[in-house]
Amino acid sequence: MGTPLGDFIRAKRDSIQPETLGLPDYGRRRSPGLRRSDLAVRAGISVEYLTRLEQGRDRNPSPAVVHALADALSLDPAERGHLRYLAKITGGACAGRTRPAPPPRDVRPAVHQTLRLLEPGVAAVTNRLGDILAHTSGYAAVLGAAGLLDVPAPNLTRYVFTDPRSRALFPDWDEVADEQAFDLWLGPSAENSEWLSTELAPVAGPEFTRRLGNHRVPRRGPLRLQHPAGPELRLLRETLDLTADAQQLLVMLPADEDTAAHLDRLTQPTPARLRAIS
Repeated sequence: MGTPLGDFIRAKRDSIQPETLGLPDYGRRRSPGLRRSDLAVRAGISVEYLTRLEQGRDRNPSPAVVHALADALSLDPAERGHLRYLAKITGGACAGRTRPAPPPRDVRPAVHQTLRLLEPGVAAVTNRLGDILAHTSGYAAVLGAAGLLDVPAPNLTRYVFTDPRSRALFPDWDEVADEQAFDLWLGPSAENSEWLSTELAPVAGPEFTRRLGNHRVPRRGPLRLQHPAGPELRLLRETLDLTADAQQLLVMLPADEDTAAHLDRLTQPTPARLRAIS
């Protein structure tokens, strides 16, 4: 007996012409659409496992498999949401698990005080999901200038994958995207990571889900920023783990003299102008 999930996967597979995905046309076949073997290869799963999913003999695909199938079928955001919903009601990815939930955003007073001591340097309290929980004025001057801090609950991962301005801010966008996706595996908890990855997958698409499944350990060299005011900055990142809080204190330091000079101009308060009074 099939399941809604299996029926949907099979129907989408039957509706896809191989040539639209750059695959060869195999000529007249008994079944229309994409071959099961081709879909399995694109999704990185076995034909046997795909057969079990379509026939309803496996009702618990992992979130990674659900994302991979969505990418392999080239689903649009609405179809991705429907696929996840079908996986859930079929007994899918979250069966027997704690409900996905966002992490707390509270920062201890002592950590806030530590952050104030770093003014006007470039520093922030974050977590591995990319949440910006607190920051210095220097951080706002450098990273907030391109819109990262425009929302009430800023998140670097969401910004990188959904805000077009991130590609101008980060000249090495692909490397930054790899870092943010990889860090989700190191989130405060599995439930927190699943909450954000489930939220991002429909809107970020393959740029996000492909990286999430790569498990590629990032290099984390100097971070290059193209500030909207003009200067290119090269920043070294020093991270202090706040283990008890599942948070981090991130401090960014200039990697060269030019960056140090640019940071001085960007982060120092603008002197008040004298006005003549007649």
